[in-house]
Amino acid sequence: MTRILWIDPGTTTIGFSLIEKEGSRLSLIDFWILSTTPKIDIPLKLLEIGNDIKAIIAQYRPDILSIEKLYFTKNITTGIDVSQARGVVVYEAMKAWLQIFEYTPLQVKRAITGNGKANKLQLQRAIQMIFRLDSLPKPDDAADAIGLGYMGALENTKLQISN
Repeated sequence: MTRILWIDPGTTTIGFSLIEKEGSRLSLIDFWILSTTPKIDIPLKLLEIGNDIKAIIAQYRPDILSIEKLYFTKNITTGIDVSQARGVVVYEAMKAWLQIFEYTPLQVKRAITGNGKANKLQLQRAIQMIFRLDSLPKPDDAADAIGLGYMGALENTKLQISN
């Protein structure tokens, strides 16, 4: 059995999901978001994120981290802050010796919906169908994290993980 932690990085809201993969069977264990303290400086937010990631890794003991690759199109200042938060997540994952897979939003949308330009609702509906959820996964950050985890699980079919 392989446990995959999926993270959609951010500085205010971070989306998480946890999946277990046994053979070709995927089970969505949980999905949630963490929020940092509002209106504090980025260094303090990064400290909060690092502490939260470390605690989540200790609690859930994942084998793999699946995380979004960042790309900047509009707000470079926000992008720099998010890339710092992403760096903290990767750092904590590396300290725990997790295998890391990175995917762009386009890759995730294409794999899940067949359309790299799918909107959030299309992605949520596809995830709802794949994992047989009673309702749409919300909020968006958690749904994105589920998509990232699904990509990690697909990629993991090529790997042998030993515990």
